[in-house]
Amino acid sequence: MKAHLLFPDRDLDAASLPENQDALTLDLGLDPLLDAMAGADAVIRDVARRALLNNLTDQNTIAYRQDALRDALAQRDVVREIYALAGETIERERKNYFGFISRSPEIILHRSVEVMAMFAEQLRRLRGLADRHAPAFHSAGFGAFFAMLARDLDDAYFAELRAHLAQLRFKHGTLISAEPGEALKGRHYVLRRPNPGNGWLSRLLGRAPRSESFTLHPRDEAGARALSEINSRGVNLVANAAAQSNDHILSFFRMVQREMAFYVGCLALEEKLATRGQPICFPETAPAEARVLHFSEFYDVSLALATPAPVVGNDGALDGKEVIVITGANQGGKSTFLRGLGLAQMMMQAGMFVGAETFAANLCHGIETHYKREEDASMTSGKFDEELARMSDLIDRLRPGTLVLCNEAFQSTNEREGSAIARELVLAFQAHRIKIIFVTHLYDLAHSLHARGDPAMAFLRAERAADGSRSFRVVPGEPLSTSFGEDLYRRIFAAAAAAAPVA
Repeated sequence: MKAHLLFPDRDLDAASLPENQDALTLDLGLDPLLDAMAGADAVIRDVARRALLNNLTDQNTIAYRQDALRDALAQRDVVREIYALAGETIERERKNYFGFISRSPEIILHRSVEVMAMFAEQLRRLRGLADRHAPAFHSAGFGAFFAMLARDLDDAYFAELRAHLAQLRFKHGTLISAEPGEALKGRHYVLRRPNPGNGWLSRLLGRAPRSESFTLHPRDEAGARALSEINSRGVNLVANAAAQSNDHILSFFRMVQREMAFYVGCLALEEKLATRGQPICFPETAPAEARVLHFSEFYDVSLALATPAPVVGNDGALDGKEVIVITGANQGGKSTFLRGLGLAQMMMQAGMFVGAETFAANLCHGIETHYKREEDASMTSGKFDEELARMSDLIDRLRPGTLVLCNEAFQSTNEREGSAIARELVLAFQAHRIKIIFVTHLYDLAHSLHARGDPAMAFLRAERAADGSRSFRVVPGEPLSTSFGEDLYRRIFAAAAAAAPVA
C-alpha cells in the first residue's frame, strides 16, 4: 500500500539535506516558520524541514502538492484526524514491545497476532474515514490515497484477515508434521492447517478419526522442554511471517503519518498567519530557464510570525531580470525583503503557499546565501578571510539555475576592494545563468552596475520619506551615494536627549 500524498509516483523518502542547510536555516529564518508549523511535534518539524530544504524542481509535482494542500485547507478536520489516527497506531504498536525481549517464536507470534488485531481495527477506522469523506476531496493526491484504501482494504480483505488471526491463536493447539532424521531426530518441521472436520461439533455428531496420543507426567520437565522445542520449530516460520506482516503495516502507517504531517504543518502555519491578517496565495511557477519574478503585497513570513501586527507588503515586477541590486536607507527593510524572497522561493518549491496576494517566480536548482557574519570569536581568521572562504565554498556548489542571495557581502574590507570583488562575482554569475539578488551599501558596486545599462539588471531601493521616516517598502530606484545613517543618529540621540533628566 502506497500513500502517494506528496509525490504522484513515489513515497516520501529520507532524502539527504543540502550541504548548506545550516546557513539557509539561519539566513532565511526557517526556525520561526518551523516552530509555527510544528509546535512541539517532532515528526511535523522534520518533514517540514526536509520539504523546505530539498526543493522540488518539477512543476507538475509542485502543482500536485498545491492541489492536495487546497484540499487539506478545505477539509482540515479530516486531514488532522487521519494524521492523529496514524500517530495513535504507531504509539500503540510501540507500547506493545514485550515480544522484542524474547526470541521465543511462540512469544513473537503471540505479540504479532495481538498487534495485527490492533492494526486491523485501525485500518478499518481509516477505511471508514475514506468512505465518509472521499467525495469531498478533489485533488489527484488525496483521490489516489482514498482510492487505494477502498481497493486494498475492502470487506474481503478484513474477512480474510480475521480468519487468519483466528487460526493463529491456536485455540485447539497446533498441528505440526515432521520426518525422522539421523539418530531419529525430527526434521522438516511444518505447521499444518487444522482439519476443519475435527471441530467439537464434528466430534460430537460423527465418528472421531483414529489418533494416537500420550500424556506427560506433571513433573516431566525434560519432556515438557522437548515438546516446547518441537512447537517452537513448527511455528517459527509463521512467527517470522506474521512479524514481517506487522512491519509492513507499521511502515504504511509511518508513511501516512509523515506525508500527512506536511499538510497538517501547513494548516497550522496558515491559521497563524490568518490570525495576524496576513494574506497567502498559491504561487505560479515557471521553468528554471526562465527569469520570472513578480508579486503583490508580498511579505516576509518569518517577520509576520514574530510580529502581532500586520507587516508591510511589497509589490514588484522583475520578470526578465538576472541581477537584482537593492540599496537605500539603513533599517529600511532591505534585509527583510531579501530574506522574504528566499523564504518564498523555498516555500514555493516545497509545494506550499507563500506570503503574498499574488506571487510568481521561476524555479531554481538550489538556493545559496552569503550573509554577513559576526567576528570570529576564536580569532583564527579575519572577517574578510572568512567571507572569502564562505564564498569559495558557495562557488563550488553552484550550477546554472541556482539562486544566490547576498546580504551586505564584502563590507569587511574597504569600499574599493569590496566593490571590485563583488562586481566580478556578479558578472560571472550572470554569465553562467545564475540569478543573484544583492543587498549592498557599496555605492561603487551598485553605481558601476547601474551604469552598464543592462536590461537584465534591476535596481531597487528602500523607500525613505523626506522627513527621514521609513515606509519599509522596497521600490525601483537607482543607487544613492548615502544610506542615510544620519537619520538613525538623530533618532537615537534625540530620543536619548529627550529622556535625559534636566539638571
